[in-house]
Amino acid sequence: MRAIILPLLLLLPSLAVAENIDTQSCYVDGLSEKLECGSVSVPLDYQNPDEQQIDIHYLILPAIKPQAGQPPLLAISGGPGQSAIDSARLFNQVFSRVRQTRDILLIDQRGTGRSAHMGCSDSTLAQALAIDDRKQDLVLETQKCFEQLPYPTQFFDTESGVRDFEKVRLALGYPSVHLYGISYGTRVAQVYLTLFPQSVLTTTLDGVVPMQQSVIAIGHSIERGFNLVMQDCQENLDCNRQYPNLAGQFKALKAQLAKKPATLKVADPLTAEPRSLILTQAKLLGALRIGMYSPSTRALIPYVIDQAAQGNYNPITGFISMTFGAGELAMGMHTAVICGEDYPRLDDALKASMSDSYIASEMIKMFDVACPMWDMPKADPQYSNAVATDKPVLLLSGELDPATPPSWGEMAKERLTNGRHIISPYASHGVAMQTCAGRIIADFIETQSHSGLDTECMDNDTRRSFYLNANSTEPNSTKEEQ
Repeated sequence: MRAIILPLLLLLPSLAVAENIDTQSCYVDGLSEKLECGSVSVPLDYQNPDEQQIDIHYLILPAIKPQAGQPPLLAISGGPGQSAIDSARLFNQVFSRVRQTRDILLIDQRGTGRSAHMGCSDSTLAQALAIDDRKQDLVLETQKCFEQLPYPTQFFDTESGVRDFEKVRLALGYPSVHLYGISYGTRVAQVYLTLFPQSVLTTTLDGVVPMQQSVIAIGHSIERGFNLVMQDCQENLDCNRQYPNLAGQFKALKAQLAKKPATLKVADPLTAEPRSLILTQAKLLGALRIGMYSPSTRALIPYVIDQAAQGNYNPITGFISMTFGAGELAMGMHTAVICGEDYPRLDDALKASMSDSYIASEMIKMFDVACPMWDMPKADPQYSNAVATDKPVLLLSGELDPATPPSWGEMAKERLTNGRHIISPYASHGVAMQTCAGRIIADFIETQSHSGLDTECMDNDTRRSFYLNANSTEPNSTKEEQ
């Protein structure tokens, strides 16, 4: 699978009672303190609940100063296919203020992490650098991935994952939860809010995927992201002086690599060992796409393009390594969700509108092959309806987001009568990870209201300057040796 290009209702009791489950002390990477881990057994197939069971694993970051009756924050990862537990360090950092008085609950959604993992054996970084993706047999690679999957794919949809989350909540005895979802996790949160509104107090959607939107339409957003980089550099005096023909360089570089990939030796960005690199157009665009997700790496993009255009490919190699790490998705689960919930919405008009986007075209090509193999049941047409609720919902978008642009947040807000959409002018994908939004979310959760939220810290943020060489954003700094 080409991860490098990409990476109903249940009746609720009035009072939740904890089941006899085995929660144990544990440690996770990146955090030195003792945490709480466990799992809850759920049906693989909710239509046949007495048949095969799977274990859904959870992690609790316990409140620093617990207060009785404080519902936890359930933080939901994106992807689809990312492990929430693997992101524990990041969630702990972002929600440090929330955690002062309430638990942070992380659940590996079915198909991710340790919860009935639906992944494929991927290549190493060295192999990813050296492979010529133009010569890969997409059908064969996809078939190999499919044959590795340990469970039938049709049970790995968003709705089943949400049912699992509700079972974990009940098993742990939490009377309700506050929801935070990022990226695809915002879809999960919206489905949770729709299916189990009695269980949800507040919902925060960060990097919003509206229910009305097929995520395959991300191709438009990616092109918008590239165009914003070019525009921002052109409008920045220092960047435009350093890279006066950035858009032209980028266009020529793409054409050059499409015609003939660059083959060379580079230093492994992780070990410094010499590695073979075949730089294709797909690798270039995939790496730059991931680079746009964070303001700190976005600031390097003009430099990386300029160096590659001059024949220095070491900087782009570092970006490819980031792409490789960022692509740690459970691709079996990822594909199941997309093929069941998004691919069926891909009509000829949408395909035609994305025909000028290389990345979008490659994504469509991949799912054209994969979706017939995965053979997912199509989501109910009502699945594409905007969520309607009067529960408090906070929506966060980054103006620079190359995946889930602010227009998607506005679309999701359509029927949220108690919703507020905040756009951070200088953030990219994941506003809470890049700004002071963690404090804003903490206040929102505490008051269960978005009126009166102090957003001045976000308004006073500044745009990240572009790098003019490998070491500095300052125009007069000494350039590194090439």
